[in-house]
Amino acid sequence: MAGNPVASDANILEMNQAFKKGNSRRLTELLPQARGHTLEPWAAYWELRARLDTATPAEIQQFLNRFAGTYQEDRLRNDWLLLLGQRQEWGTFMAEYPSFRMKDDRSVQCYALLTDFKSSDRDVAQQVEALWLAQRDADVGCAAAAEQQLNARKLQPQTVWLRARLGFENNNLRIATQAVGLLNAEWANTVSAIYTRPEHYLEGKLLALRLRTKELVTLAMIRLAVKDPAAAAIEIDKLRWKTQLSQEERSWVWGVIGKRSAMRLSDEALGYFLHGQDRYMQDDQLAWKVRAALRAGDWAQVAAATAAMSETQSKEASWTYWRARALQKLAKTEPDRVEARRLLQSIASVRGFYEQLALEELGQRISAPARPEPLTQEEKDTARLDPGLNRSLYAIQIGLRSEGVREWNYSVNLHQRGGMNDRELLAAADLACQHEVWDRCINTSERTKDVMDFAQRFPMPHKDAVLQRTAQIGLDPAYVYGLIRQESRFIMDARSGVGASGLMQVMPATASWTARKIGLLNFKPQQLSDRDTNIAIGTAYLKLVLDDFAGSMPMAAAAYNAGPGRPRSWRGQAGAPVLEAAIWAENVPFTETRDYVKKVLSNTTNYAALISGQPQSLKSRLGMVGPLVPGMQMVNADLP
Repeated sequence: MAGNPVASDANILEMNQAFKKGNSRRLTELLPQARGHTLEPWAAYWELRARLDTATPAEIQQFLNRFAGTYQEDRLRNDWLLLLGQRQEWGTFMAEYPSFRMKDDRSVQCYALLTDFKSSDRDVAQQVEALWLAQRDADVGCAAAAEQQLNARKLQPQTVWLRARLGFENNNLRIATQAVGLLNAEWANTVSAIYTRPEHYLEGKLLALRLRTKELVTLAMIRLAVKDPAAAAIEIDKLRWKTQLSQEERSWVWGVIGKRSAMRLSDEALGYFLHGQDRYMQDDQLAWKVRAALRAGDWAQVAAATAAMSETQSKEASWTYWRARALQKLAKTEPDRVEARRLLQSIASVRGFYEQLALEELGQRISAPARPEPLTQEEKDTARLDPGLNRSLYAIQIGLRSEGVREWNYSVNLHQRGGMNDRELLAAADLACQHEVWDRCINTSERTKDVMDFAQRFPMPHKDAVLQRTAQIGLDPAYVYGLIRQESRFIMDARSGVGASGLMQVMPATASWTARKIGLLNFKPQQLSDRDTNIAIGTAYLKLVLDDFAGSMPMAAAAYNAGPGRPRSWRGQAGAPVLEAAIWAENVPFTETRDYVKKVLSNTTNYAALISGQPQSLKSRLGMVGPLVPGMQMVNADLP
């Protein structure tokens, strides 16, 4: 994997910095020196991408031809297609789009549908609607396609208002104003005013009979619900809104009120949801209704909400599991019990948190699957000689991790339709493992569908250091490995956006506090880059957190991710219910922490199966979560 000596790594790294700074002149100066380097396709991409607005079609085509088959070719084509769409150069767009391999950019997909409709009048309204509503930001491409469909009367104004509601519900004013602006630019100004002061708009509005007024009132209610669910509940319950707003409009508002209350772990949440009808609520609201119902122990409402979810969402392992549990609890006939069992069997495996819980509900435990047939030399050689994988590893090796990861993901998943097959994925993962690029090793191995190689999916780098340290302080090594796998994917120099660093992603202030606590003298935060110091500090802090939460692995994981103060409040005050930890984890208000807790505990169970060679239980590690028992004191009240 040595680069061409004529073209230095330093030159490539300087070009990367120039690209990030938008210095196109410097990129053009440096490009000739990149000739022959392993990462020349990246250098050429940066240089042309930085001046794409002014590049000639001939220059662009020359690049696409020269680097045909590479990630960089397809990446530039993606950028160019977006530019062509913005410029409305539809002829060139239509000529180039069939060569686009990734096809994972919704804006480009929307432009393609726009040109398809323009050239053939094919019915694309449903596809445009789905893409537009799924966009998390106010993009240009899908808005242009939506506007075209609105003007052709293929898309109804109700879709615009639906898009605006989603913007308000998710605190994104730009989504709402862009959407409503497609109907009337002046209405967009009204939407902005409502977003700022929803109470003021509602106070002055007595009648809501026209469609536009009803929708603006609904937006005001949604905005009020986001800011103050209790106040919104009082407002929506007023007689004038009960008579003037439709069941659909009121149900959506109650869905937002319930969702926002559930995110605050309010006991009122489920009652709010019950004021509306499930069939008019969107999937995210129904997900929070399930969580609120689980906290309240209302299995009938768990069943009702999961039944109302879209087909796509209802197939997710989490909601399949909770629906099965609800049917078990409510079962009065044998067919009900058979259906519950069928649902559990449909997801039961060692692949993840709910899949493992489903296994245990079926009376099985979690064991490491048999290893697949060993890779042949030919399979290994095919991966070793893959140019995209090679460029990726080289980029990561010299510090261009983001670029390397993107090219790796493209090579295994998007370069060919359907991505690599299972054996190719195992070989690619093996290549990453051999180079100790553990995040690509794990992520690639996780893509396999019909076979699983647990040694790849759950590697144990630094095994001697981890086992020695955990034995020394009395900590389960499987728990430590489960946490590191989620925190850093074993990347030694990993650094988060908030400053956490190393294998165990420890914050400098937390590290200093822990060092004092365990008597590590003269500690300096820069020592966190040292493997053994990072493991020593990280495991010590984890042990202190675990002790503080009386050995609860779910709460300790939540504390490690979000700080100890939050899980202390999430466990509830005296009188709050004692919950299955799976229910407690599902109700964690922060998406990142909710996923983190589940993944750490799932990882831990699989690592324990690997380390011990014995079947394991996830449920036994989860236990129950509730308020502090009276008289019980926190062990480390000053935990940072």
